[in-house]
Amino acid sequence: MTQGTHPDTSQPNGGTGSSTSPASSTPALDERVARLTDRRGVLKAAGVVGVAVGAGALAACSSPPVPSGTTDAGAGSAGSSASSAPSGTSGATAASGGGTPTSDIPVGGGKVFADGQTVVTQPTAGSFKAFDAICPHQGCTVDSVEGGQIICPCHQSHFDAATGQRVSGPAPTGLTPKKITVTGSTFTVS
Repeated sequence: MTQGTHPDTSQPNGGTGSSTSPASSTPALDERVARLTDRRGVLKAAGVVGVAVGAGALAACSSPPVPSGTTDAGAGSAGSSASSAPSGTSGATAASGGGTPTSDIPVGGGKVFADGQTVVTQPTAGSFKAFDAICPHQGCTVDSVEGGQIICPCHQSHFDAATGQRVSGPAPTGLTPKKITVTGSTFTVS
């Protein structure tokens, strides 16, 4: 019995090593190759779409890019001496003269020092508070202080600007307090 009389026993690699004639096995082989190619094409396309959708979903849950400068929150002033901080020190602790000017923090508002992962608030005149700027929900950096609340942009967790405690949103806890030291008209955070 030769393979020429049984087309199902031909090898899928085009008949290499078989005694079938190209004319008798080519249509069956072409049909199998077409089906495999179609399946592979569909699976590859599904994989590409799945990766694109997964990447989009991941991007939606991740933190937005944070510029190396600082973000003002609750104030109309732009920039601060914190952006000129030497590398290796947090923006809330360095400025010429050993601290950040207290005038950079508006009364009833605050400022996020993203590069130092710190948010500093002044709930009432002369009362300064500092907290870790990383949201305990999924690690996003808070980005604003409005209406007496520190706000995380990723999933809208809100924290009390005076205590750092969770007010609303999915965060399981409040923000971690940091030590702030006010000396004259400047402050440092550790």
